[in-house]
Amino acid sequence: MNFQPIKPKKVSTQIAEQIRASILAGEFAPGDKLPPERELAEMFGVSRPSVREALNVLASSGLVMSYQGGGTVVKSLVESSSANPLSELIRVQKDRALDVIEVRKCMESWTAFYAAERALPDDIRRMDEIITGMKQNLDLKQPSEDLDANLHIVIARATHNIVWLHLMQSLFDAMKEFQQTVWRAVYLTHEDHQLLFEHHNKVVQAIKAKDAQAARDAMILHLTFAQGRSSAYVAQNQ
Repeated sequence: MNFQPIKPKKVSTQIAEQIRASILAGEFAPGDKLPPERELAEMFGVSRPSVREALNVLASSGLVMSYQGGGTVVKSLVESSSANPLSELIRVQKDRALDVIEVRKCMESWTAFYAAERALPDDIRRMDEIITGMKQNLDLKQPSEDLDANLHIVIARATHNIVWLHLMQSLFDAMKEFQQTVWRAVYLTHEDHQLLFEHHNKVVQAIKAKDAQAARDAMILHLTFAQGRSSAYVAQNQ
């Protein structure tokens, strides 16, 4: 027999393992902040130095990044560096953003498909909250730019596939500046905002109905529309 002696694990190691498991399970998305050290210490029933040591371990492995006075933030699993070369490429060559949208159409159509098959009640609650916020903004004639981006990430989270979630977040981070510019340049009328709301609501309703094909089709319809508007914007600004 090849039994090995049992070695007690350090408290900080156990803390790091639990936080790592939560991140890899998709309970924290890229960019999410972990609870403050004090709260984590209370949750685990340990001292703050043990929590701090665990966070240092996670930071060393590239899962999180700690900021002075800004807490600890979950990093993307697909980030290769602190800089985002794709974001820089889009900034220099705006037509590259159209390539990213093409990739998004492929990815997000299947993200919606799997979300319809796998979404849990908590996922549906988040989607409903965002759709409600979008409707309120529509009634007040206010844009829903941030809610739009959040909904796509929540749908990716609802696949319960950590790779989908982190890939989506990385693409959104790279596209953020371009998307903000397009939003403010081409979605100018109440009719535009009404159409965007209807697109997003159709995706969510299909997910809630667990109709995976309808969710996929609705997402393709939405992103094809967005692709057309983005293409027009790039053509006008070249």
